[in-house]
Amino acid sequence: MLVRMVYNSVRNMTKARNFAFLIVVALLVFAILSLLSNTSSAASDDVNKEYSIVPENDTMALCFESLQDTRKLLYSSTDNDNDIEPEPIIYFVTPTYPRREQVAEITRLGQTLMHIPYLHWIVADDTSVCNNFLNNLLKKFGIPYTHIASPMPEFYRTKKLVPRGVANRRAALAWIRNNNKKTGVLYFGDDDNTFDLKLFSEIRSTKKVSMFPVGLIGDYAISTPVVKHGKVDGFFDSWPAKRKWPVDMAGFAVNLEYMGLSPNVTMPYKAGYEEDEFLKSIGLKMQDIEPKANNCTEILVWHTQTKNNKPPKIRISNGILRNNQFNLGVLLKKLETMGVSHISQSEGTAAQITKDGKSKSLISWFS
Repeated sequence: MLVRMVYNSVRNMTKARNFAFLIVVALLVFAILSLLSNTSSAASDDVNKEYSIVPENDTMALCFESLQDTRKLLYSSTDNDNDIEPEPIIYFVTPTYPRREQVAEITRLGQTLMHIPYLHWIVADDTSVCNNFLNNLLKKFGIPYTHIASPMPEFYRTKKLVPRGVANRRAALAWIRNNNKKTGVLYFGDDDNTFDLKLFSEIRSTKKVSMFPVGLIGDYAISTPVVKHGKVDGFFDSWPAKRKWPVDMAGFAVNLEYMGLSPNVTMPYKAGYEEDEFLKSIGLKMQDIEPKANNCTEILVWHTQTKNNKPPKIRISNGILRNNQFNLGVLLKKLETMGVSHISQSEGTAAQITKDGKSKSLISWFS
């Protein structure tokens, strides 16, 4: 009898310990799930706090505009046939900003766009004054273009989440509105992205809003609509962030006639939510979306990004810079104009020249 009492007591204690253990495990699981939920919404909460009250004091200056297309040799022989109706114009909007890679990336993008007929390039630069060097570069491509100086309002530069490129795109939208552009297709193309030429023939036929995959985005390395039976049914993007339209800026194009039906088209200064809020402002509905790129099975645009390095400082004397018998002075001055590097007489890396495997300072080499 005594043995049975002891046995029952031990068994009851074991059950109590097991029950307590299960309670502790359940509490730990609940705490972990709550932590993950809070973490996933932290970004959107930060954004809402950061941009709860924001001014919209946009400024822009039209630097230069050319409506002449000098790329006639790239077109087919039918372009001069008056009986053929011209294709819709693509208004390709590129936000850019001064940095050492700017000229290289604009050059690469310009060489791509040179192959695209019926395209107007809107380049909006994050500067308060017009950049003549950039303008001369744009002119070389022979593409009809508009060059705008559209600085980001200072209010946003000090924020934790900086809405980069928004002021530039807003300036482009203002140019389209002010110039009464009601037909054609709008596309936002960054200067460091990579584009397949097929993309342009795909988006030119956009009736309302077309969408397509963008490679090298987020943890999935892709951002794309999910297409079911030829219709967009959802989205595959590693940063949903409670966005109604979780897409990348390079992953959609908009017909201007469709956009014109919405009087309050805008892109807010809300980092991470620019695409979502813009598409909301044009009244987009799921049934309006036209999947491109073979039902979103092809990648025609890549979100490539060039590493942004600080421009180096080169120490070199003024006498050598002014020496017209050599190319270095002209070349280094051009690089400084582009923002690629800086020249100093007292600071930075000393300039040297290498010959026959031996390096010498420029001063001793010129003497």
